[in-house]
Amino acid sequence: MRATLITNIGELTTNVAAPGDACGTLHDAAVLIEGGRIAWVAPASDAAGLALSDRETASDRRNGGDFPTSRRGDALSRAHDVEIVDAGGRAVLPGFVDAHTHLVFGGDRADEFEARMAGVPYAAGGIRRTVEATRAARDDTLRRRLAGFVDELHAQGTTTFEVKTGYGLTVTDEERLARLAAEVTSEVTFLGAHVVPAEFAERRDEYVDLVCGRMLDACARHSRWVDVFCERGAFTPDESRRVLAAGIARGLLPRVHGNQLGHGEGVQLAVALGAASVDHCTYLSDDDVTALAGSDTVATLLPGVEFSTRQPYPDARRLLDAGVTVALASDCNPGSSFTSSMPLMIALAVREMGMTTAEAVWAATAGGARALRRDDVGAIAPGLRADLVLLDAPTRTHLAYRPGVPLLRTVWKDGVAVTARS
Repeated sequence: MRATLITNIGELTTNVAAPGDACGTLHDAAVLIEGGRIAWVAPASDAAGLALSDRETASDRRNGGDFPTSRRGDALSRAHDVEIVDAGGRAVLPGFVDAHTHLVFGGDRADEFEARMAGVPYAAGGIRRTVEATRAARDDTLRRRLAGFVDELHAQGTTTFEVKTGYGLTVTDEERLARLAAEVTSEVTFLGAHVVPAEFAERRDEYVDLVCGRMLDACARHSRWVDVFCERGAFTPDESRRVLAAGIARGLLPRVHGNQLGHGEGVQLAVALGAASVDHCTYLSDDDVTALAGSDTVATLLPGVEFSTRQPYPDARRLLDAGVTVALASDCNPGSSFTSSMPLMIALAVREMGMTTAEAVWAATAGGARALRRDDVGAIAPGLRADLVLLDAPTRTHLAYRPGVPLLRTVWKDGVAVTARS
């Protein structure tokens, strides 16, 4: 079995909470990867004897064994080959977990962005433009574009990500979007209740019936989650509750788009139904914050939307101080947030939303894992998936301190380097 030892780590963010440090920060650390999992986390001094030359390694094996236990720790006893990666005092953190994306779509809406930057207010109606373009796109075109986005995510340190449907809004098109998304992630969300399509504009009830019936039946086998855009201009609280209940009845887990464009009932609905996450949370009442703080529902904040729409940013400080679990996600989509960069989300959260860098990094890793109800990613500890990021910087603070700079030196997904630069 091949193993990878990352040693001489200047700052290691484990997200294994310690007193006063939710990030579980270690200095001068080492991490051993075996079989796609974290096998060992320890001081770098414990790994110093492992940096043997190829000649020494071969000699040890010819003499009937591998590295002496005293020089490698018990975790290495199963390894047949060890790659040594010297981090050179740089920072290592868990791979980012992006719990909210819309990556399967056709077309482009750059003109809407340009108009917003010139002062035109944002409205969610542009979704229907993407629906039209997506319906017209061939499967191979959508698949090729999706593969490009996955490469883009990996290059920026994202190793776990969710993908929603919602740009088909017919039984056939929603099913194919769910099917294509399932080719690249296990975290697929059925979002037939994104907006009411134009052909059902005067027949809302019929469309909700379709979403809760044949469309859900077609998509459920490809999906883990059911979502709804509970917002003015999209779906009412009653319609949203009906859609979520139908998904839950078919074994899907609920999540909600809510409280993006104004105060509404999205947060309360999410908490009442035990949703894993309610996403956006731009406009919150005191009762909303109290409800979130008393629940297991994560508030997933999407600062790329506010950057792109010039809406007010969510008040992350208010949520954190109330004890709410906060995640950060990109909401990568062609209309309101066409970025897949989790480092940008961290920088925006620190600059605009009252978060410390440590809080923002936790929200972009462990917080995202909580929003997806995953306990195998978002942290660096023995037994978890070996999804890690090596920064070309000494601390995680540089993610906010040097915004827009490509600081990702190496990204490992399940123990394999999916992107690296010298």
